[in-house]
Amino acid sequence: MEDWKQRITINPNQCGGRPCIRNMRIRVIDVLDLLAAGLNQEQILTELPDLVNEDIEASIKYARGKIDHPVFAA
Repeated sequence: MEDWKQRITINPNQCGGRPCIRNMRIRVIDVLDLLAAGLNQEQILTELPDLVNEDIEASIKYARGKIDHPVFAA
């Protein structure tokens, strides 16, 4: 298993079962929202000091994996 995948955790009893970073209550979507708002990695680390660069990269890779799949026409 790739290292970044170990950083993303899903617990049905935490954050409504949404994907989080390393069992913290920081959701992948929180990181993606900050990126979408224009913050760079350094700014995100200031905003969420419990994170490290690898957590941000894992969030991006997780999201990429969720949207990068083939679509078969019916």
